Amino acid sequence: MLELENITVRYGQHRALEEASVKVKEGEIVVILGANGAGKSTLLKAASGICEGSVSGSARLNGTELIGLSANKIVDEGLALVPEGRGVFPELTVKENLTLGAYSQRARDEEKQNLARVQELFPKLADRASQIVGTMSGGEQQMVAIGRAMMSNPRILTLDEPSLGLSPLLSKELFANLAKVRDLGLGILLVEQNAKQSLAIADRGYLLENAHVTHEDTAQALISDPAVQAAYLGAASSNESPPTASEPEATPKLETPSAFQVKPASTQTMSADTILGRSISDLVDAADEASRQNVLRPVVPATNGKTIGVPSDRLSAALNEIEMSAKRALDRKSSARPLRTSQSERLQPQPIASLPASDQKPVVIEVYRAPRVEVYRRQPGSNEFERD
Repeated sequence: MLELENITVRYGQHRALEEASVKVKEGEIVVILGANGAGKSTLLKAASGICEGSVSGSARLNGTELIGLSANKIVDEGLALVPEGRGVFPELTVKENLTLGAYSQRARDEEKQNLARVQELFPKLADRASQIVGTMSGGEQQMVAIGRAMMSNPRILTLDEPSLGLSPLLSKELFANLAKVRDLGLGILLVEQNAKQSLAIADRGYLLENAHVTHEDTAQALISDPAVQAAYLGAASSNESPPTASEPEATPKLETPSAFQVKPASTQTMSADTILGRSISDLVDAADEASRQNVLRPVVPATNGKTIGVPSDRLSAALNEIEMSAKRALDRKSSARPLRTSQSERLQPQPIASLPASDQKPVVIEVYRAPRVEVYRRQPGSNEFERD
């Protein structure tokens, strides 16, 4: 049994973990849930002897105190860690990675038996024993990391975010394999963000919030807890249970309408001809005819005292208004233009061609000559220059 009692970790003045207590028995899976920065990974590192902060409290494995021991001594006692990011050796083969896991004195005597157990649990590792680990997928590398930890012949296996970066299908396969590891008699302490799948295979769970263990219960009770559902399972908390088959459904309660309401889209459709009151083809033909013949209705006064014509349809009227607005803008700009124009003003668009000829201004095209470069060379022994 792994017993962590009142584990406190400090990084200088910052407390990453404060008096956290967790127990894991052999043959059970215990999951630790919590937000990022709550101290979950720090707890595993403190128990494994690789925490860089100041650690206090007690961590006992089958009665042996682990706080103060070196990391390799803790592995010899039977506690193995699968770190976040897997930590495999990508340039070595699968077999070489697994063999490195049996380096401790505790595992050397049972190396063959442990290797057979790992290959039975993960058949892919047996088929790809000579493959370079760096060429494997993330899920396969996670199998290598777990297998390497199991090669140390541990009593308790700790895993830090094992499903990180894995697809949903590979994550499902990973958690199924962890359940098989538990069936072999090993205890598993699991830190995981995937609360739904981890609680599905776990026996018990702890909630870690702001460096404190705030709750402990069975996995089934945590799954049913509305607060856990809202915080970690993505479900809204509710105290109402669904009606059973034998009970008639009650009359639904009237809910206060929210500020945002989704209205169903209308199934009725309306053609563009109905909306415009005229067919689109007729509008296009009329606009084309008006632009070619300049057919206008009686004139009406404009804002500047001049007169403009009103086209025979709404589309042409809109086009004509745009043209006249552009003309008025150009007239105002011409009257206010200084004698010396800038380059940006010379690039302004000219009046459109549909205006009367008397109102059109000539288009100015400026031609610039490329600069001429002359090279002079001094004659040796004199101060005279000769042009090349």
